[in-house]
Amino acid sequence: MTIYDLKVKNTDGSETALADYRGKVLLVVNTATGCGFTPQYEELQELYEADHEKGLEILDFPCNQFMNQAPGTDEEIHDFCTGRFGITFPQFKKLEVLGENADPLFRYLAENTRFEGFGEGPMAEILKKVVSQMDPDYESNGNIKWNFTKFLFDREGNLVRRFEPTCPVAEVRKESEALL
Repeated sequence: MTIYDLKVKNTDGSETALADYRGKVLLVVNTATGCGFTPQYEELQELYEADHEKGLEILDFPCNQFMNQAPGTDEEIHDFCTGRFGITFPQFKKLEVLGENADPLFRYLAENTRFEGFGEGPMAEILKKVVSQMDPDYESNGNIKWNFTKFLFDREGNLVRRFEPTCPVAEVRKESEALL
């Protein structure tokens, strides 16, 4: 199974085959509108504007599983993201990334990656405390830990790297640009 075997739901409920993105460098992100990492939308949009014409696609999947940080409807979330951050990359239907109702895409991502660590700094320390209460074994499994976890795929659909929310978008950009 590859990412190209999966389908995702658009905000209107229709499906998009991820095979439609074959030949593109993909950055898959689970997001939220009320998260401490929400300002990353601005950096992600800058990355998209800089590299979309070279073959980069950013696929945005809102998720409300982490402390109710994406409580709105798909339309409200989209209006917030386009109005506040001017995003123009594809945004899909809100989904779950954990548990028995996890979307197949995020199940695939969790099964095929390992947690990369939160690094150092104030946000890393906060996440370590919060996530360890939700999942005491969080360091040894591939489950999605928080909003703005990013997954980078090359043009052939190979999963290249997972980036935790605390990883600077500038680092993501270096790796994505190397694949373009």
